[in-house]
Amino acid sequence: MERNNLPGYSSDADQLRKYAKDLAEVYKAEKQKRKELDAANQQLTKYADDLNSTVLKLKAANQELQEAYLDTIHRLVLAAEYKDEDTGDHIVRMSIYAALIAEKLGLPDRDVQNILYAAPMHDVGKMSIPDSILMKPGKLTDEEFDTIKTHTTMGAKILANPRAELLKIAEQIAIPHHEKWNGKGYPQGLSRDEIPLFGRIVGLADVFDALTSKRPYKDPFPVEVAIDIIKKERGQHFDPDVVDVFLENIDEILKIKSEVASAEHTSLSGFAWSERDQVEKGNSKLET
Repeated sequence: MERNNLPGYSSDADQLRKYAKDLAEVYKAEKQKRKELDAANQQLTKYADDLNSTVLKLKAANQELQEAYLDTIHRLVLAAEYKDEDTGDHIVRMSIYAALIAEKLGLPDRDVQNILYAAPMHDVGKMSIPDSILMKPGKLTDEEFDTIKTHTTMGAKILANPRAELLKIAEQIAIPHHEKWNGKGYPQGLSRDEIPLFGRIVGLADVFDALTSKRPYKDPFPVEVAIDIIKKERGQHFDPDVVDVFLENIDEILKIKSEVASAEHTSLSGFAWSERDQVEKGNSKLET
């Protein structure tokens, strides 16, 4: 008997043919899906490459913008204090000192970077001080010293209501960097933790570099004398913790000083207080 004459054979064969056709359709559909998936993957890869390229370009543009922003700030600071040819080195040194102290105090990296870039603006208010006072070689009268003190509040006005985070921090530094731990500073007579930490850090860094730098009214103090002043003012002018960190890292501080066009060396044997220093030292006026 032929197989196609067997009972049920025809229907089984038809069913198998249907299954085979269905499988072929499924295979064909899956093959098409794989092609579409491969094409989609290739497109996604292209999109990823394009996106990565765009991100890199944006990063480069942002870096260039950041550098231009910081360069502009630096130039404005120099414009505010252009009268002193040593100002450029001073703001670089004291800013790096401040950033080092902030780092050693355990502040976050972002804060360390912000204090590095904001510290140069601490004296921007000095553009409002007459040259006859700012560059005076002799001692200041009480009235002249009162005028000098206004550079903190003028700096605050110049930096007021900023949108940029960096300028907000600069404002927080400009106002209190002459406040003292014992409350005898200016302009607000703040004491201890009332003084913003950034102001306490920059205040010490600024004084140390000012003491060891040439000024119109004085030669640079020997490093040993400046360090001795900082030690004596611990808990008086300066935050004790900030002083301790400064002294613990004095070797790094002095390395920075030597690397950034440091002031000319002055020996202890040839050192003498200037007339203005004697008056201001006697009145605890470590004016920078």
